[in-house]
Amino acid sequence: MVSRLAPMNLPLSGVRVADFTRVLTGPYCTQTLGDLGAIVLKIEPPAGDDTRQWGPPFGADGQATYFQSCNRNKRSVALDLKNPSDLETARRVIAKSDVLVENFRPSTLEKLGLDPVSLRLESPRLIVCRITGFGSYGALADWAGYDVIAQGMSGFMSYTGSSEPTKAGVAVADIFAGALACQGILAALFERERTGVGRLIEVNLLEAMLALGSYQVSRYLGAGEDAYSQGNGHRSIVPYGLFKTRDGFVNVAGGNDKIFAALGVTLEIPEFSDPRFSSNAGRIEHRTQVNTLLETALQRFSSDEIVPLLQAAGVPCGPVWSVAQVMQSEFVSSRGIVTTAPDSAVRVSTPPLEFDGQRLPVRLEPPALDAHRDLLEDWLAD
Repeated sequence: MVSRLAPMNLPLSGVRVADFTRVLTGPYCTQTLGDLGAIVLKIEPPAGDDTRQWGPPFGADGQATYFQSCNRNKRSVALDLKNPSDLETARRVIAKSDVLVENFRPSTLEKLGLDPVSLRLESPRLIVCRITGFGSYGALADWAGYDVIAQGMSGFMSYTGSSEPTKAGVAVADIFAGALACQGILAALFERERTGVGRLIEVNLLEAMLALGSYQVSRYLGAGEDAYSQGNGHRSIVPYGLFKTRDGFVNVAGGNDKIFAALGVTLEIPEFSDPRFSSNAGRIEHRTQVNTLLETALQRFSSDEIVPLLQAAGVPCGPVWSVAQVMQSEFVSSRGIVTTAPDSAVRVSTPPLEFDGQRLPVRLEPPALDAHRDLLEDWLAD
């Protein structure tokens, strides 16, 4: 490999990823691989990834901030897969790759002659990861899938919010499915070190959301209880959630008996010693009384007063911040979470991983469309 693609000393240094994904779930997966050091070549249609146009707002480089959120540490080449010459180039790119990630609708690659079975016969070491809305087989395999559809169908929206079904404020189906895809790819890369053979990995949005449902799904499977919205509370822990203070709100997590006792002592709530509240089961049974007593006590304090007081007593507690507040907070500044991409005015968040005390670097700003066509020669070289 020539110097322009030479890897840095990072966990996935030297791993080549052919990224045929767009929008969020696939790009989130491949961004994480890029953060870990992989050389990610983002193959885009001539018009570019849809999210390049998902604005305003647009960042310092004129790109939509949505696109910037999931495309750092990548290079971009535009190919028209309906053009025979570009399709052949795509095939050659894949043949020189360790990993292929795609999130087309099922059978799209097969129609292009790039089906995973044939590709892996040609390149047994190739790891292929497919991300779909509802899987490549089964009752809904031909459905188009977007994040909000998966949130609604998975039950997630039925137990989120306070009254009507409510989606999360970010695309959790896309992001979690992308994280699962990355997890599968890392496992396949590890296995390939022993076997020399790649894998076909499949992830879909709806199953990802069922996995994210965790104890809500388990509650139904194990006890036959359907999930329902509980607002900012928790069905299995009391007290837990959002509570009013004198001037705002805080979150308090009374996760065990010791924490509950510390709450009663610190806030001087003698009623918390009532035997009815001595166990979590009892506190769930008397949820309204416990929460009312706690909120009444908390309203003697401002949010800024109560958070350090409870934290000092060993009670998990935190303020409720806006995005602007957390990004301007001492936590973010003290940990170097925001940086400017090299040779760029684009401000981005850094990867949320550290190795040996070092934060993974942002090596490349989110790429301009087709900005790295000149690197194709290097990628395709023997």
